Amino acid sequence: MGISAFLSPSDTLVDVRASDKTRLLQEPGRRAAATLNLAAERISAEILKREELGSTGTGGGVAIPHARIQGLNRPFGILARLNKPIDFEAIDGRPVDLLFFLLLPANPAGEGIKALASVARKLREPGCLRRLRSAGGTAGLYDAITE
Repeated sequence: MGISAFLSPSDTLVDVRASDKTRLLQEPGRRAAATLNLAAERISAEILKREELGSTGTGGGVAIPHARIQGLNRPFGILARLNKPIDFEAIDGRPVDLLFFLLLPANPAGEGIKALASVARKLREPGCLRRLRSAGGTAGLYDAITE
């Protein structure tokens, strides 16, 4: 599954500012809620519940916070590059500057697993990470993750 199937150019953000992990997760949660016509509190609660199981900071300055949302029919993503890295309790202890916020259908089979796998694969590629960190503007960020 290609990332462009669940990430639109308008859902890429650059120079995101946040002082901590919880605040960082709130902005994409609000954006997703508005786009999907869902309650922001519900999305935030599910994302934070998943984070309590263990940080979704995958290492190398990357985090992929994700949650299953009842009633969601297809994956939905938001890509953000932070203006300043923050502690995300990542597995390597490195602060996070790239975040892919991913909401998945509640049904564990199918598209949700493929979406998460495609994001994780892409964000392990050193070339992709270099392009994401050096991209100019939201269009460049979108192109870097979808090429």
